[in-house]
Amino acid sequence: MKFTINRQAFIKALNDVSRAISSKTTIPILTNLKLDLEEDQLVLTGSNADISIQISLAADDTANELVIESTGGITLPATFFINIVKHLPATNMTLSIEGLQALITSGSASFKINGQPSSAYPKLPELSESKSLKLSAAQLIELIAQTKISASTQESRPILTGIHLSLSGNQMKAVTTDSHRLSQRIITLVGAENIDDASVIIPAKAFNELQSLLEGHNVVEVKLSANQAVFIFGRTTFYSRLLEGNYPETDRLIPSEANTEIEIDAGVLSGAIDRASLLSHESRNNVVLLTIKDQQAEISGNSQEVGQVKETLSADKIAGDDLEISFNPDYVRDALRVLQGKTVELKFTTNLRPFIIIPEGETDNKQLQLITPVRTF
Repeated sequence: MKFTINRQAFIKALNDVSRAISSKTTIPILTNLKLDLEEDQLVLTGSNADISIQISLAADDTANELVIESTGGITLPATFFINIVKHLPATNMTLSIEGLQALITSGSASFKINGQPSSAYPKLPELSESKSLKLSAAQLIELIAQTKISASTQESRPILTGIHLSLSGNQMKAVTTDSHRLSQRIITLVGAENIDDASVIIPAKAFNELQSLLEGHNVVEVKLSANQAVFIFGRTTFYSRLLEGNYPETDRLIPSEANTEIEIDAGVLSGAIDRASLLSHESRNNVVLLTIKDQQAEISGNSQEVGQVKETLSADKIAGDDLEISFNPDYVRDALRVLQGKTVELKFTTNLRPFIIIPEGETDNKQLQLITPVRTF
């Protein structure tokens, strides 16, 4: 096995594949990167058993400057190998394999590192039966960004660490909740009529890595099977295991009516909450108070140790009953951040019931953030 390649193109692919490689694994060979050199391409594979990423570098892509002398395969210690490639002196580098030893040369520098046979690397999942669809990468990026914030990070309820993805008709719906807040995003798939219904739960950590890889791509092909989700874009294939179990029924948590409403610029509200939380973060319970009275709204934060802050909100519209409601400022700020640049509507029922944040004019809950208030008495 021997090839020469443009180092910057190689580093880009190595960085992307390394997102799936972890130093904390019970399968030692998964700390390695797998390289398969075929007659027309170099294929890189990384995996941590939960997600796997495979990227191919084509010989006919001039940016790669890939020259293949002899085919073969090997796995090499990922962190060590990638650091070597990043620190090589010349524009191009050559890698040749003799037995299980790799010789890496670039300019006047040369390294020898030991590897393991590629045959010892676990095979990627094979999808026996799967449902397939295509959507724009921009849509998928937005769907992930607007829902991942509410996924739980607590392994005590593993099912809540995932994003519940469901397909029906020509719509894809994503929902997350950590039992304190909920995010929902529904997108319409253009040109995808009557897709087979499907319901899967994909780990939010996997979707987070996928989001980073999707930048700059146009179309994504999605394949869903009983225990795997596969995303194919450009020359990258991204595999994720699915979480087992039934996701909670979330539709019933979303209030259908509101007694109090505020319409306000997301940035204005986020800034006020930022300032109020400067003090609330110093208190034990980390809450801020929203007071609505006589068509005026005020945000306040309080810390017995430090002091108090109050700020009148410059809202576009306030309607309905007077209200005092306490909430975690970090949750609301996260929700506003994914809707930044938009005017948002906050809809409340009572001070003890969850409230929702939606873009102005939203009528069918396609973009929705739900927050559970904090009981302070």
